[in-house]
Amino acid sequence: MAVNKLALLRYNTIDKCLSNRYRQWTLNDLIQKVSEALYEQEGISSGVSKRTIQADLELMRSNKLGYNAPIVVLNRKFYTYEDARYSIHRSRVTPADMEKMNEMVSVLQQMSGFDYFKDMTDIMARLQNSLQNAAGKSPGYIQLENNHRLKGIEHVGPLYQAILKKIPLLIRYQSFQQTEPREQVYHPYLLKEYRNRWFLLCRPRQSQHLLTLALDRMIDFMEMSPRDFVPYEGVDFERYYADCIGVTKNSKDRPQKVILKVDKETAPYVLTKPIHHSQQLLHEEETGIIIRIDVVLNFELERELLGFGECIEVKGPLRLKKRMSSRLERAARQYRNV
Repeated sequence: MAVNKLALLRYNTIDKCLSNRYRQWTLNDLIQKVSEALYEQEGISSGVSKRTIQADLELMRSNKLGYNAPIVVLNRKFYTYEDARYSIHRSRVTPADMEKMNEMVSVLQQMSGFDYFKDMTDIMARLQNSLQNAAGKSPGYIQLENNHRLKGIEHVGPLYQAILKKIPLLIRYQSFQQTEPREQVYHPYLLKEYRNRWFLLCRPRQSQHLLTLALDRMIDFMEMSPRDFVPYEGVDFERYYADCIGVTKNSKDRPQKVILKVDKETAPYVLTKPIHHSQQLLHEEETGIIIRIDVVLNFELERELLGFGECIEVKGPLRLKKRMSSRLERAARQYRNV
């Protein structure tokens, strides 16, 4: 069954509403939300009829599009998903969907020779491999780093749309240090992935400083009025993260000159896969090499260096050297009785 663009927009809007457990949704509420989405994204001011939304709900409930959405009506008035975890974006991909996606990949492959699309080479290979694998046509010839139990990955799509449409978000968030979740309004600016974990760079409504929120610590969020959105006016994010390993950084952090001694056996790996793009080879010795990187001192840098164990020695700055020494001593104490 072919699905046109406007119908897909209606289904996505209804799905977003029913997935939001913060409020109850009447049929009129759904009509209003879909009408707003049609106006904001397509410039359609005539709205949508009650009959159309009722038909959409029935179609989403059915197997015609492969959704089988568990839509129920509470108290003969409020629409919701019986399964709080359900979303049409988690449903099975239909053969028609597969055909469309294969067509899209084919078009992208034809454009891969253009400079604009050079960075998409690996993405297209991943897409084609995933489609072939999902269709059962091949066992898959690319093994991707993936964590199927990763929490928060379902937030990526809705958060991206909020950034794109400049919509503030009321986010219920619980860090590892908090015993209870807290709610606060944030202005979302950037989604960033690091080591197969996703983060949102945003600014709290009552602060001027950027914060990084882990998606796997988000309990839930809801959209606020776009009229209240405050745009980001700082340096572009490519520059913001250029001197950083990972995501832990604030606007006041400045890069430090980090000097490292790498042993002879590990040196070839570090030279072919630099720790950071700023890496410079200062000189070679019989026992290894001395390199320099210019980065912010943060948790991810320490974690990266700890991963090399005894193969890397921090020569400077002194603050980082002391920090690494303390952490390695604590780690060594755990094995002294072995």
